Amino acid sequence: MTVRIVIVDDHAMFRSGVRAELSSAGAGQVEVVAEAADVDQAVTAIAEHRPDVVLLDVHLPGGGGVEVMRRSQGTAPDTRYLALSVSDAAEDVIGTIRGGARGYVTKTITGPELVSAIKRVADGDAVFSPRLAGFVLDAFAGSIEVAAVDEDLDRLTEREREVMRLIARGYAYKEVAKELFISIKTVETHMSNVLRKLQLSSRHELTRWASDRRLL
Repeated sequence: MTVRIVIVDDHAMFRSGVRAELSSAGAGQVEVVAEAADVDQAVTAIAEHRPDVVLLDVHLPGGGGVEVMRRSQGTAPDTRYLALSVSDAAEDVIGTIRGGARGYVTKTITGPELVSAIKRVADGDAVFSPRLAGFVLDAFAGSIEVAAVDEDLDRLTEREREVMRLIARGYAYKEVAKELFISIKTVETHMSNVLRKLQLSSRHELTRWASDRRLL
């Protein structure tokens, strides 16, 4: 049976790439019935098409992936959600799962792997990238205090968080720009804002700060 899906991501190029991958790797198995770039568009598309699975980015204009799931419960109660995000931070993973997602995979996933994940979620299974499954187990075992959201982290915008995590992992500005489909100049601006808001002075300090909070 063909799984009907909606792709939700605020990057048009990324949505096009996912559609192409699914067309190639999932021909006859998955069908993209709609795309959305923000929370309002996603809620409208889900209500209209009632897809089997929504491929959902965590950070979206208008409130994020959790807000999409919350607002869509009444109109599409049988729809399942698979988070597909550049972020593999513990608080994003756990928060999204608690919000209603059946799985969480990162954007490094291959086309065939994504098709398999979509089909499994449609069948009711829970699907996680291997490292992320550990976060979920740790959280429900009580060894990660997800509720203790860092006040400093809250000062950052969603895009600044994405840039911060990639820079803290050692990505060059050029690599961050390519990963997030933004210009190098924009990366530099976000990085400057991150250091200012967190009162840090270097990439080294940022990496240590992020590591202490298990954000890497």
